[in-house]
Amino acid sequence: MDVQHSTRLVFDKPGRGRVYGSILETIGNTPLVRIGRLAHEAGCQAEILAKLEFFNPIASVKDRIAVAMLEAMEADGTIGPGSVIVEPTSGNTGIGLAFACAAKGYRCILTMPDSFSIERRKLMKFLGAELALTPRAKGIGGAIEKAKEIIAETENAVMPWQFGHPANPEIHRRT
Repeated sequence: MDVQHSTRLVFDKPGRGRVYGSILETIGNTPLVRIGRLAHEAGCQAEILAKLEFFNPIASVKDRIAVAMLEAMEADGTIGPGSVIVEPTSGNTGIGLAFACAAKGYRCILTMPDSFSIERRKLMKFLGAELALTPRAKGIGGAIEKAKEIIAETENAVMPWQFGHPANPEIHRRT
C-alpha cells in the first residue's frame, strides 16, 4: 500500500480530518485495535483489544474524567464563571484537570505530595494550574487536607473529588 493511499484511508475514518469547535471535543471515543498476534503467540483463544487512550489531547484516560467531572458540575450548577477548582492529585487526573480548566477558563489549584515527579509538576504549571505541595510523609492524605484548607479559604472554590465523583466511572461507560 502506498503512503498516499494509506493517508487517505486514515483521514476517511470518522473523526479524522474533522474540524472541532474546541479541544475538549476531541476527548474520548478513542480507537480500539485488535492485537491478534499477541493472543496467538501466547496460545490464547481470546480476542485482545487495546484502547488507544494516547489519542486524547493530553494522552491519558484521565483527560475524559477531568472534563466529565467539570461538565457534570456545570450541569448541576455547582460551578460556573468565577469558580475555582481545587483537587488533591497524585498526577494524571491533576494534569487532566489542569488541561480541562485551562480550556474552560477555570482557575485550578492542585494539591499533591512533594514526592511526586518534577515533570508532572512542570506539566501542570504549563497547563495553568497552581500547585500546593504537601510533605511526602503525609502522603495523599496530606494533599486532601490541604485541598480542604484551600477550599475553606478561597471564594467560589470547589473540589470535584475524583475519588468519589460519579462522573468518573460513568464517562468510561459512555465513551
